[in-house]
Amino acid sequence: MRKFLVVLDDTRECLNAMRYAAMRANHTGGGVIILSVIPPDEYQHWIGVAEIMREEARERIEAHFEVFAKWMRDRQSVNPELVIREGEPVTEILNVIEEHPGVGVLVLGAGTGKGGPGPLVTQMVKQAGTLPCPLTVVPGEMSKEKLEQIT
Repeated sequence: MRKFLVVLDDTRECLNAMRYAAMRANHTGGGVIILSVIPPDEYQHWIGVAEIMREEARERIEAHFEVFAKWMRDRQSVNPELVIREGEPVTEILNVIEEHPGVGVLVLGAGTGKGGPGPLVTQMVKQAGTLPCPLTVVPGEMSKEKLEQIT
């Protein structure tokens, strides 16, 4: 089964990427892997504090995942898988793609601010020619209705 890999982060555009991945998976009989990466720079504290912060980050990620997962199950009949990693986002995305041969498409949401599409999209587009799967960039301002039309 082909799977859509989508990144869960704290950006607004993440929502459209999630919607797109779930709708495409539903329409093509695929699955969804939701990846959330905890950056290493969040833990430059004492060991005990770092462990507490890691656990809180994981709990926050799991809570956000459950919101998306419920919508995907209820509205799109897709049961997503959650993968949580610690490290650099680009490296961890590439690791997940390598470890899950079923990943057929990487889906990212593009920011709409003056700063461009966002650092993750910018970094992944630079590597697009060597990625082992296609990259789909979903506009952050695209309406839900338009997403439904194109999926």
